[in-house]
Amino acid sequence: MLDQATLNHAAQILAAVSTNERADTALRFYFESHRYLQPPAKRAISHTVFVYFRWFSWLDPKASPQKRLEHAVALHERFTADPKSIKAETLAARAVPAWLWDELDVPGDATAAATAKAGYLRQLQRDPALWLRARPGTAAALAKSLVACEPTALAPDALRFTGVQDLFKTEQFKTGEFEIQDLASQLVGVAAAPQPGANWWDACAGEGGKTLHLADLMRNKGVVWATDRNARRIDTLKRRAARARLFNYRTDFWDGGSKLPTKQKFDGILLDAPCSGVGTWQRNPHARWTTTPADVRELAATQLALLHNVSGALKPGGRLIYSVCTLTRSETIAVVAAFAAAHPELEPLPLPALGSQPFRPAQGPEPVEGPSTVFLWPHELDANGMFIAAWRRKSG
Repeated sequence: MLDQATLNHAAQILAAVSTNERADTALRFYFESHRYLQPPAKRAISHTVFVYFRWFSWLDPKASPQKRLEHAVALHERFTADPKSIKAETLAARAVPAWLWDELDVPGDATAAATAKAGYLRQLQRDPALWLRARPGTAAALAKSLVACEPTALAPDALRFTGVQDLFKTEQFKTGEFEIQDLASQLVGVAAAPQPGANWWDACAGEGGKTLHLADLMRNKGVVWATDRNARRIDTLKRRAARARLFNYRTDFWDGGSKLPTKQKFDGILLDAPCSGVGTWQRNPHARWTTTPADVRELAATQLALLHNVSGALKPGGRLIYSVCTLTRSETIAVVAAFAAAHPELEPLPLPALGSQPFRPAQGPEPVEGPSTVFLWPHELDANGMFIAAWRRKSG
């Protein structure tokens, strides 16, 4: 049963949430103005707000915010105790907006697709896992020191954290022994597989999660150019790199246009493009109710333009990795097909193994079907959903 204080705090946060103010942003601002709240209270409030948006379509809009929050938590507790207590058909109709099914290709024949669809929907309603990325080769030692960690065969440095301590206050975090990074995001670095001494470009670097992974995989040798259009994100990247003691990177600003930040040619380019974020709907359930088909179409056009703009910066033999944390057809196989048709100088690049198994190929018409494209599904990873595609510039 929720205590009244948690309900009241969560209700105040809901009042600040709108189509222009994401739930996670509203939470951050609220906690900044309520610094007296301790970590356990913050966790309870955050959990309550996110649960509310997972079960949003089940709630009575005429009820008070506190009553709606209580109802959402009760539904969540029932579902957690028995995920099959809520039928897959009900989840398909209520857990996600109706337009999603026009954009989603669940893999397999009819029986397999129905099973996968049910698994995907149930995954969306669960509390998300928290993944850490240890420095290369140190996952076992980090797991031993933090205690509450589970390794995975899918990525060599990934650990699922199951503890309750504030990771940002641990000595291991302060000394740069790990980053908090979702497993799907880590698999983008695994797919890129940069070599020490190489020259890479992380074109839409954001706050640097994938930049730092590339730099780490390169063993602090060579250079990773990290660009973004947002100065605040680049400042955050620099702070994170300093804590991790990574120095093989450079930063610059790039607005995504045809004028590139450098005339250099690269051994590899990672384009982790802005997207609708459908793959993050387990972690960010509020986005289910604010994202629209028009957003998807607009972002797909942006993604294709970004791919066109960066592709000319590849060296002969250089590799281009395209990743988006979404699963919509428009932003994945449709973008890949359009880009491949316009760039015969590039050839599909087979993706590396994922743990002991290969990446599952994305399903779609030629030329995108095959081992150079992949969907990573949330229910298979216990992580975000992700799409990855890869090309190589022909040597000729």
